[in-house]
Amino acid sequence: MRLKRAAAAGGALALLAALGACSENKGTDTTTDVDRVQSGSIATDPKESMGPAAEVPGAAKGGTFRVLRETKISHLDPQRVYSFAGLMNAPLYSRSLTTFKDDGSGKVTLVGDLATTPGKDVNSDCKVWEFTVKDGVKFEDGSPITAKEIAYGIARSFDPDLTGGPTYLQEWLADTPQYDTKWDFKTNKTSLPPGLTTPDDKTLRFEFAKPHCDLPFAASLPYTAPLKPEKDTGVNLDNQPFSSGPYKITKNNAGVELVMERNEHWDPNTDPVRHAYPDRIVWNFGPDPEAGANRVIADNGDDQAALAWNGVPSALVARVTGDAGLKPRSVQGPTPSLWRLTINTSRVTDLAVRQALNYAIDRDGFVKAYGGEASARPVTSLLPPSTIGFQKHDVYPAGPNGNVEKAKELLAGKTPELVLGISDDSTELATQLKGNLEKAGFKITVKTIPADAKLDEVGKKGNPWDLYTDQWAADWPSGAAILPVLFDGRTIKAENNSNTSYVNSDAINAEFDRVLALPVAEQGAEWAKLDERIMKELAPAVPLFVENGYYLHGSKVGGIFISSIFGYPSFVNVHVKQ
Repeated sequence: MRLKRAAAAGGALALLAALGACSENKGTDTTTDVDRVQSGSIATDPKESMGPAAEVPGAAKGGTFRVLRETKISHLDPQRVYSFAGLMNAPLYSRSLTTFKDDGSGKVTLVGDLATTPGKDVNSDCKVWEFTVKDGVKFEDGSPITAKEIAYGIARSFDPDLTGGPTYLQEWLADTPQYDTKWDFKTNKTSLPPGLTTPDDKTLRFEFAKPHCDLPFAASLPYTAPLKPEKDTGVNLDNQPFSSGPYKITKNNAGVELVMERNEHWDPNTDPVRHAYPDRIVWNFGPDPEAGANRVIADNGDDQAALAWNGVPSALVARVTGDAGLKPRSVQGPTPSLWRLTINTSRVTDLAVRQALNYAIDRDGFVKAYGGEASARPVTSLLPPSTIGFQKHDVYPAGPNGNVEKAKELLAGKTPELVLGISDDSTELATQLKGNLEKAGFKITVKTIPADAKLDEVGKKGNPWDLYTDQWAADWPSGAAILPVLFDGRTIKAENNSNTSYVNSDAINAEFDRVLALPVAEQGAEWAKLDERIMKELAPAVPLFVENGYYLHGSKVGGIFISSIFGYPSFVNVHVKQ
C-alpha cells in the first residue's frame, strides 16, 4: 500500500504461520499480545462464502456510529482506494470479488464476496482463473450486479486519470508495469483489457501470461468493485461512488463530513462478513489526534458512539494507559504496518553511505518520538513479523540506539549532506532523525511536504529528497506483496511509484522472478532469505518499527477490532449499544 498479501498453492491451500495478532481489547489489559499465533486459509466450502455473517453477541441494529478523523479520506472511488482509512471504509459501500473473514483474534479466512468462492484455478497452473457471481447481489438502485459490471470496474482501473489505487490486476493482465500503454481505457470503454472476459453474466475469467497464484487475494482489494458504465463519472466518482455494499453515501461535504445510510437493496444472505448494524455511519473530519482522543475520553453526547480514528497520540499515552476506566474502551494490537527510512538510491548512490545510515539510526529514540512501546516496536528487517515465513535478522547490528562509531567508520571522514523530506504533521520525528543522524557525521536539511500530498510526491521519479519516511502494510501477509512491490526496479515509472527507493538490481529482480515462480507454499522461507540479501547488497532503506494500533472509542460503541490484514479499526462488526 503505501500499503498491502497471503498465499495459495492452486488457490486452495490452507496457510498457517506465526503472525502478529490484531485483537479487540476486552478491557483486561493494555499491553499488545505480540506472541499470538494467527492462521490464514482460503475457504474451500462455498457455504463459507455465503451469508448472513454470524451475529455478534449483544449487538442490535440502530443508532449512528461516528468516526473522528483529522483529514478527509484521500479517495472514495473504489478503483482509487489505497489508503488505510479508505480500505477500512470502502467495504461499507462497495463489495469486491473476494474478502477476508476476520474475527479480530488472529483467524483469517479468504472467502468469496461478490463471488461464490475465492476463485477457481481452471488448469491448476495459476494462469487461468474463473469467478462465479452470486445470485441476489445488487446495486443501490436495485439493479443486479453481474460479471459485466465487475469487469467494467476492473477495466476503468486502467484509466491513467484514476490514479492512487493498487495496480496488481492491471499489471498482471497487461503483463507489464506500464499497463496503460498496453491497453487504453479511454478509447476502449466498450471492450475489456487483454485477458479479462465475461463468458456470461455469471462468469468472470482472467487469463494471464504468467502464473499468479495470489489472484484470490489480489481480488479482495476495492478495485474489483462493480460499476455500471452509465454511472461512471470519471474522476468525479470520488465524490459520489455508486454503492454495491450495505451502505450508500448520502452526503459528502469534502473534508468536513461523510454520511452513509443503509442501502436497502443489500442482502445480508449474500454477505459472509458485514452486518450493517448502525442506521448511519458518519465520518467527522477536522479534529486533530489529540482533540479527537480527548472528545472520546470525555464521552459526551454523540461522542459516546464515536471512534477516534487517529489513535492515542503520544501526549496522551501515559494518561490513557493509567486510567483503568478507559481500558474497556481501548482497542490495541500489533499491526503489519512497517515504517522505514527510505533512501533514494538515485541520489544516494554510495552503498557505504546507505550502510552508515543503517548503523547510525537510533530506533529506540525514534520509537519514543512516535509514542513509545504502546505505539511501536523496533524492527531490523524489511518484512514485518506478520509475514508468512518471517525470519528475524539484523544485517547492521547497532543496538537500540545506533552505533555512531561504526557509521563514522563507513563514512571514512565524509560528511554527506542529505535532504530529509518529511510530512508537515511529523515534525517531532524530523527533529529526532536530524539530531540522531548528525551525531554520526551527516548533515541533514529538513524539507516539509504537505501530509496529504506526500505519497504522491515521493512517488515521483526524480523527486528532490534523499531520505523520507515510508510506511507499508502488505495487502495480504506474504513477502510477494512487499519485496517485489517496493524494490523491483522494473516497475519504476514517472510517478505513482511504490519503489520509492528507486533501486534497480538485475540480480535481485531475477530473484523476485525465481521466488514468484515457486509453489506458493515454498515462498515464505525464500522471501525471508531475500529480505536479508537486499539489506546486505543494496541497503535501500533503514527499517524502523512496526506500528502497534491503539485506539479509543465511546462507551456506546461495540464490535471494534483491529484488522488482521491492514492493522486499522474494522467496522464490519461495529454497533451502537442501545
